[in-house]
Amino acid sequence: MAASQEVTSSPPAVGNEVPEGALILIPVRDVVLLPGLLTPVAIGRRFSIAATQEAVQQNKPVGILLQRNPSADTPKLDELHTMGTVANIVRYVTGEGGSHQVLCHGLQRFRVTEFLQGYPFYAARVERRLQECDAPTPPIQARMEHLKERAAELLALLPEPPPEIGAAIRGMTSPSALADFVAGLLDMTLQEKQDFLETLDAEKRMDQVLDYLAHRVEVLSLSKEIDRQTKSRMDERQREFLLREQIKTIRRELGETETEAGGIDELGAAIARAGMPEEVETHARKELRRLSRMNEASSEYSTQRTYLETLVELPWAVTTEDRIDIAEARRILDEDHAGLPKVKRRILEYLAVKKLNPKGRSPILCFAGPPGVGKTSLGQSIARATGRKFARVSLGGVHDEAEIRGHRRTYIGSLPGNIIQAVAKAGARNCLLMLDEMDKLGASAHGDPAAALLEVLDPAQNSTFRDNYLGVPFDLSQILFIGTANVLDAVPLALRDRMEVIHLPGYTEEEKTQIAMRYLIPRQREENGLAAAKCDLGEAVVRAIIHDYTREAGVRNLEREIGNVFRHAAMLIAEGATECMDIGPGDLPAILGPARFESEVALRTALPGVATGLAWTRVGGDILFIEATVTPGSGKLTLTGQLGDIMKESVQAALTLVKAQARRLELRPDLFEKTDLHVHVPAGAIPKDGPSAGVAMFVALASLLVGRPVKNDVAMTGEISLRGLVLPVGGIKEKVLAALQAGISTVLLPSRNKKDLEDIPEEARSRLHFVWLETVEDALGEALVPLAPRNGNANCSPPAVALDASPVPEGKAPPSTAGEHHEPTRPQGRAP
Repeated sequence: MAASQEVTSSPPAVGNEVPEGALILIPVRDVVLLPGLLTPVAIGRRFSIAATQEAVQQNKPVGILLQRNPSADTPKLDELHTMGTVANIVRYVTGEGGSHQVLCHGLQRFRVTEFLQGYPFYAARVERRLQECDAPTPPIQARMEHLKERAAELLALLPEPPPEIGAAIRGMTSPSALADFVAGLLDMTLQEKQDFLETLDAEKRMDQVLDYLAHRVEVLSLSKEIDRQTKSRMDERQREFLLREQIKTIRRELGETETEAGGIDELGAAIARAGMPEEVETHARKELRRLSRMNEASSEYSTQRTYLETLVELPWAVTTEDRIDIAEARRILDEDHAGLPKVKRRILEYLAVKKLNPKGRSPILCFAGPPGVGKTSLGQSIARATGRKFARVSLGGVHDEAEIRGHRRTYIGSLPGNIIQAVAKAGARNCLLMLDEMDKLGASAHGDPAAALLEVLDPAQNSTFRDNYLGVPFDLSQILFIGTANVLDAVPLALRDRMEVIHLPGYTEEEKTQIAMRYLIPRQREENGLAAAKCDLGEAVVRAIIHDYTREAGVRNLEREIGNVFRHAAMLIAEGATECMDIGPGDLPAILGPARFESEVALRTALPGVATGLAWTRVGGDILFIEATVTPGSGKLTLTGQLGDIMKESVQAALTLVKAQARRLELRPDLFEKTDLHVHVPAGAIPKDGPSAGVAMFVALASLLVGRPVKNDVAMTGEISLRGLVLPVGGIKEKVLAALQAGISTVLLPSRNKKDLEDIPEEARSRLHFVWLETVEDALGEALVPLAPRNGNANCSPPAVALDASPVPEGKAPPSTAGEHHEPTRPQGRAP
């Protein structure tokens, strides 16, 4: 840049015509006119308009001079640069609103030597013949060739440049003119252009232009490459996404990646706060470094980021403090559940051991029982009593091992397994995790989830449980696992071996009544928006619902029926038909319909050949009628009612036993050769199996053949042998409760099942009469109606069997709350 020199000002002039050698000046704010270029200049200030008009009238050139302070409307002389460009006014246009536009053609550089005063515009004496080194030396010629090449590169990168520009550049022979022309094409700042204008040495000006030109060519090349790369990933339907990607890529190429870098830093800070084990943290930071090197637009980027976010969200070091108070735990269990004294005692023992030995290995509990008896709510009560977070994993229908162990990250949409997801949701490493419906697991071609649960539930292995998605070990040893199952037989043996089973039997009528009064009625009343003063149900209504509208081991259907009653009341109250309702037992048929269940025992057993057995189902106990009839024939035995193989064998064994005792029963010797026997078990659509109906089969056949009905208040269960012994069976508690609900007063049980009597609730024991059977003769003596006295003897001779006897009338089949009748698993060494 030329050295600055002092500028003086002259005395005021007379008239507007400037003297010879002086130049009319137009100060500009935002334009630096270079020699050889055509540039439009907008003028609007009074002195600029006056200068332009004067120059046009006198047909003289003007001097375009940049002012140092762009905000000054009337710049002082010392606020103007002293180096500018002499320009001819090619066109002067006056537009609407007083706007003026001047098209100027730059001629040469000038330097102000003396400002003139007394004019309505700026004027100055100037020096035009500046010493510009423009000799065609080899260094200058080399720079000219290089400048023309880089200018051609720039024009190739511009979108549709005018072809005249390239031709003009190639035809230039003056180094100064070439440098000025190319500089005018570049997007330079005002100060950079002013510095360029004040540089008189052509070689230095060409070096400046080459520097600016190299930077501009590089930026445009990167922009074009970015555009090409971005368009290769996107299509026309994603135009908006394309624009966003271009912005992101441009910022990344320019180093402006604050947002993404902030995201990486946040993940790094989250890893530091997560409290991971050293091995896991090392792995996480390695994956974080991989993420920082990935392209944000790649599909793997989001997968990797989701993986790291999953890692930091896990409660690696988050635990809750156990606050085990046995008295408080007993209060919570009694508050949440009615009855179940043995179950509550075992839970309290479990909590007591946990309190005395916090670091010991806790046994894994498994609540087994029919639906609706409170298995899941017991787990919630334990969590509330211990102060632990509660999480539940439903295993019903799970048939893929990956749902337990997780999917590997190589698969699209992979996720951690249900165990890790539940722990993450609970937010504590020592939560209470309930594995619900463990008997509903199923194996498939994708593996056996029950096998995957073996590691989860093994205290010796679960401290290093490795989920396939995480790929690092996670400690499950501090979790309290509680399983639930309806049928224990369906739980794999290896899995059952890792758990301590607590059986939850069905409720008695009294327990159901208390549950309904304490829990179900308040809950349903609140759900239906009713106040106690608006509608309430008394104990008599609840007992009527239990007797006539439900037949189950739990209380789910009971709660549904109570809800139906409250919804009916809510409808009437909402309609304004009544303000409050007092519902009694007599109102139930109008609300719930006619009674669905009724006692059929008396009707069924009115004729010989019908016995009442007790069955065990997956949802509790049930009564089972065994019907037998005889017709003329040739000794054939017919079995109907969807009987399984074991039950068919029980009928054949019972018939053989009756034949063996024909003499004692005083039956005719040719009876079995001239008659056909038909044994039927009603509810034929429901499969039935198991050996426990042996006693009932024998009593039904004996009742038919001797012509003596079975007492209508007697029910029985037990397996028989060909020697006439009554063998023990399972499910005694469920069967006894079913007998009590059906109105039975006397229950015949195998004598070897006496040890099961303590499992039966005190209410049932006090209302039932138990007869313990050693042999089938004991059953006949208790079950059959005594013969009417004849000639002073009660049993002088049995009546002959009428071969034309009609079959027992068909009655209403006993409803079943679930499917198949069969026996539960018996302990090893016990007879079926």
